[in-house]
Amino acid sequence: MAKKIHPALETVLASEEQIRERVRELAAELTRVYGSEEVTIISIINGAILFTADLMRLLPNPIRLDCIRISSYRSATRSEGVPKVLQSFQLDVAGRHVLLIDDILDTGKTLALVRQMIRVMNPASLRTCVLLDKKERREVDIEADFAGFSIPNKFVVGYGLDFDERYRNIPCIGVLKPELQTPGAPAVC
Repeated sequence: MAKKIHPALETVLASEEQIRERVRELAAELTRVYGSEEVTIISIINGAILFTADLMRLLPNPIRLDCIRISSYRSATRSEGVPKVLQSFQLDVAGRHVLLIDDILDTGKTLALVRQMIRVMNPASLRTCVLLDKKERREVDIEADFAGFSIPNKFVVGYGLDFDERYRNIPCIGVLKPELQTPGAPAVC
């Protein structure tokens, strides 16, 4: 029997099972790269919180965790303008292996901004890992070192990704129905 699609979604791009399997694969790739080295993870929240938590649980390495909060979408379906740092990370990353994790790489502005913030702190290494890569939207010349899924230029929610702070708890990743892509539209559950 096919699973019923969430009523807020037009289509599903990655099911719960596909996400779980891809996160396992990414953890294996990261383990090969880092060996047994300690890793400092900087997670861009709120969107990457579920991805970061699931990925961390699969890494055997000693892990230090910090988060940074950036605003780029606000209540829109497109990242506009310059991302704004709302809350920065606190850990000292000098001489450390740093893994920067984000939910989605689209324009590249957020990842480029945070990557530059980390680089000036002289980490031993800096790599980036994103759950979703939306290459069609790129405005900055940047690529992630590790990416979960390449997706089309559609507005997606679920597995931590939101619209107007809604739909983060949908366990899959899907395209939000167009009629729900307006600030103030009633939430569907």
